Amino acid sequence: SYNLMVIYMLRNLREYIAPDELKITITMDKVNILNYDRLRDITDKEISFSKNNKKVKVVGKDLKLNKLLDQEVLIIGNIKKVEIDNG
Repeated sequence: SYNLMVIYMLRNLREYIAPDELKITITMDKVNILNYDRLRDITDKEISFSKNNKKVKVVGKDLKLNKLLDQEVLIIGNIKKVEIDNG
């Protein structure tokens, strides 16, 4: 549809303007993290990442980490919250 095409175009424009920016996409049972620097902690209840001085923590139950690309991961499970600390 037209709205989907506009969203796709804006996403591509943003990636062109800031290609190394930390990106987080949250859905009901998934969290996609793109352009992180370091995986800090991984358990079935908490997975955390950092990018420069920013920290991201995903908290839930039965969390699983799926590596997609070099700097991209998909976290699946029962997501309770996502915390972002901008340092």
